[in-house]
Amino acid sequence: VQLQASGGGLVQTRGSLRLSCVASGRTFSIYALGWFRQAPGKEREFVAAINWSGGRKDYAESVKGRFTISRDNAKNTVYLQMDSLKPEDTAVYFCATARGPQIGIFENEYYYWGQGTQVTVSS
Repeated sequence: VQLQASGGGLVQTRGSLRLSCVASGRTFSIYALGWFRQAPGKEREFVAAINWSGGRKDYAESVKGRFTISRDNAKNTVYLQMDSLKPEDTAVYFCATARGPQIGIFENEYYYWGQGTQVTVSS
């Protein structure tokens, strides 16, 4: 399985970015998907997750109301729409496939990881 994340970049405070993650080599639609991030000097943290059908989503408190996760199973792609960005959102963002169809918020609930895409929010 390979996951390819893209869409990161440099944006000003209150700006928006849309991350994409394309998966290959696995039955994409039966697994939950997640986004995590790691800021410099910090541990990787949960950002958002979506179950196999897209009917359930979960978000970290720090991004609720600003970020939206979605998926297109026909395109084997998961998205993270990030609005009202803040400098504290600066991090490398990783997508991952879960071990099963339901949402998880812990790293050990995810099996395959993408390479990460850098998001930098300037103040």
